[in-house]
Amino acid sequence: MLIPSFYVPFIFFYKADESRGLTSSNHVHLSQQLKQSLSNTLTSFYPLAGRIEDDVVVVDSCDSGVEFIEARARVQLMNVIQGPEIEDLKQYLPLDPTTGEARRLLVVQITFFDCGGVALALCFSHKVADCTSIVAFANAWAATCRGETEVSRFSFNLGSYFPARDFPGSDFWGFLLSDENYVTKRFVFDEEKLAALKQEATSSSLKDPTRVELVSAFIWKIFMEVAKSKNQEARKAYAALHAVNLRARKIPPELLQNVFGNCMMSGLAFSDANVTCDQYEDVDELRDLVSKLRSSFKRISDDYIAESQTGDRYLNDLYEMLSQVLKGELEYCSFSSWCRSPVYEVDYGWGIPIWLGTTALPLKNLTVLVNSRCVEGIEAWVNMKQDNLEMLETQFKLIPSTGLKDLDACG
Repeated sequence: MLIPSFYVPFIFFYKADESRGLTSSNHVHLSQQLKQSLSNTLTSFYPLAGRIEDDVVVVDSCDSGVEFIEARARVQLMNVIQGPEIEDLKQYLPLDPTTGEARRLLVVQITFFDCGGVALALCFSHKVADCTSIVAFANAWAATCRGETEVSRFSFNLGSYFPARDFPGSDFWGFLLSDENYVTKRFVFDEEKLAALKQEATSSSLKDPTRVELVSAFIWKIFMEVAKSKNQEARKAYAALHAVNLRARKIPPELLQNVFGNCMMSGLAFSDANVTCDQYEDVDELRDLVSKLRSSFKRISDDYIAESQTGDRYLNDLYEMLSQVLKGELEYCSFSSWCRSPVYEVDYGWGIPIWLGTTALPLKNLTVLVNSRCVEGIEAWVNMKQDNLEMLETQFKLIPSTGLKDLDACG
């Protein structure tokens, strides 16, 4: 499989709401309600109750169940989510996503705060599900918890659309896993910062860059600048890998719309290759990188997907890129956007989440993009080496901003 074995963490935070029954005195009832609705939901998402077998290729749908952990935090929820620290957020997870192989496919933890609010964390194995799939599961579970009987149904036949193939670079994926040299930091791009980036990137040939394009290009640019400063004589190319959801790109879209699994490919964008540091001064402007990212997204068309279904087009492109990395000819950073996933619609009957967080990320040079609570902004969770993060923070602070905290700005 093309996805290495690791967990992706989601933490949904819900503010106390007495009118909806979310209070500090109602925790036992809430816990039982969650467990029962989870059990009912798993009948429609049965693979998540299984395990990864020893060969880490086959999912054993053994109905082993999902581990459900209850915890209590003697703090106020709002104190946790205002300026959250990554290490502090880890305690609201049922496990450390950066250690060990993801044999269990889904692990859940509910944490009750003194104020009556809760944090509901889901850690899922990326071996079996992408962000679209797991958010669909979360919304189905939430609907069941609210008492709804009609929930969306999903198929688990992704393999019939994309038959299994041998990939000679499969051993490479262990190289991508993060280690102690990598640190995760959160950056909040508010409306004013995004407007400033948009003004810089827009040109006569590049219209209406999206929020995801702008933030991804900005981070990619800083990543390249740091890499080039370390070895100014090196002649390297720099790539950005961006996860692309195939469900809306396949024609007709309904074909893959309700398919559960890793229904995605990486769009591959490359900087101008084989130039040294001093030659880069006027080459990779923000607008150039936005344009390259956009082209990489457009390349994953219905025709490209069809050729990858019946042949090895995508695998060949990916293998060529990975071969350059192993030869030391190319450095990369990768991105995954959750901005189109309805994470702020996951309502278990207590109202929508006040915030969605994640924690330390398991892959080197990975950035996860999520809508801020106000939707107009974007939170970038960046996992890189410390010197990359320091440069990124320096340049980030130079972008004009309102200076308002993202949660406070939403009221």
